Amino acid sequence: MLRTNLGLRIPMGMRDLLPEEVLVQERLEEQILTLFRQWSYQKVLTPTLEFSACVQPDVEQDDSLYKFFDRNGHILTMRPELTIPIARLVSTRMRGGEFPLRLCYGADVYRNTTVRHREFRQVGVELVGSDQELADAEVIALAVEAIAGLGLKNYQFNLGHMGIFKGLMLEAGVEEGIQAKLEEALARKDMVGVESLVRQSGLPGRVQELLLHLPHFHGGEEILDEVLGWSERPAIRQAVESLRRIYRYLKDFGVQANVSLDLGILRGFSYYTGAVFEGYVPGMGFPVVEGGRYDALYADFGVPQPATGFAIHLGNLLEQFPLPAVEGADVLVYGADAEQIIRQCQVLRASGKRVEMALGTMAYEEAQLMARQKNIKEILGC
Repeated sequence: MLRTNLGLRIPMGMRDLLPEEVLVQERLEEQILTLFRQWSYQKVLTPTLEFSACVQPDVEQDDSLYKFFDRNGHILTMRPELTIPIARLVSTRMRGGEFPLRLCYGADVYRNTTVRHREFRQVGVELVGSDQELADAEVIALAVEAIAGLGLKNYQFNLGHMGIFKGLMLEAGVEEGIQAKLEEALARKDMVGVESLVRQSGLPGRVQELLLHLPHFHGGEEILDEVLGWSERPAIRQAVESLRRIYRYLKDFGVQANVSLDLGILRGFSYYTGAVFEGYVPGMGFPVVEGGRYDALYADFGVPQPATGFAIHLGNLLEQFPLPAVEGADVLVYGADAEQIIRQCQVLRASGKRVEMALGTMAYEEAQLMARQKNIKEILGC
């Protein structure tokens, strides 16, 4: 049946990748995964489809998920990220593992949002079973090295802590609804929305000014001392000192120069509890690396474990790299005798050559033309 116009298109936010684009993406992914393995991370893979009960236990919650029913009436979801599916995996098949576990992945994720890409490739790590600041520093340093290893220049990482914002909310007695809206606006870096919410909140003037100042509060370790003057509340002081220790570890890892403290960072997923970070590259107005600590998530799966990790949005990085010419086969085998052509192709392939076989009778001039058009290095007649 002849396809309609819709049948010739792809859904909004999806994309096809041409051979040269696939070549770049696979090269970048293998380079990053090789680095992860050097840091002792082991690759795992979870299904594209998860039960919504895993990804989104609250079915009434607003979401950006692709969902549908299976034949048994269960709601299935295309994974929007890998952290929760890996938490399910660790809590079931890896429940008896030796912690801390260092796991990594490379997979496609799907989000039904209004952004440009709704299907994109992610590579990332999860470090499960350690609550030490050294674990946070390890994953941040690994993320920095991964981006640096791709040859990208002028990249920048920002590091914050969820405890500072939550401590301010607790001290000011902000009701949960307003806090959730503020957190969402800050995560989106919607400064107009933040100001509107703060001004309408009825909070004390000092708290309002701190909240408005928070998104612009970034720099080096010196900003942490100023934060300590905001409040005596233990939650804020603990967050500040934790951030200080992590930042100093980053100097030992040799990556501190590429990381700034940014107290306005609030990750968009609700499970983040501690240090959070983002990585940026020039020309892209959104983070290409996102990560942080999420110590409460595993308790939801019945196996309480502290954890931290990050994801690199590899698909979004493709446009940062020039596309190479597609490399053709090593040899084009042509002629008039199909039996000889097949036999010669098999011999050459067994020797490690990449071989393209002419289909049908072909003369020397035709073979030369095809080799030029397909960037094939050599022709061999039979």
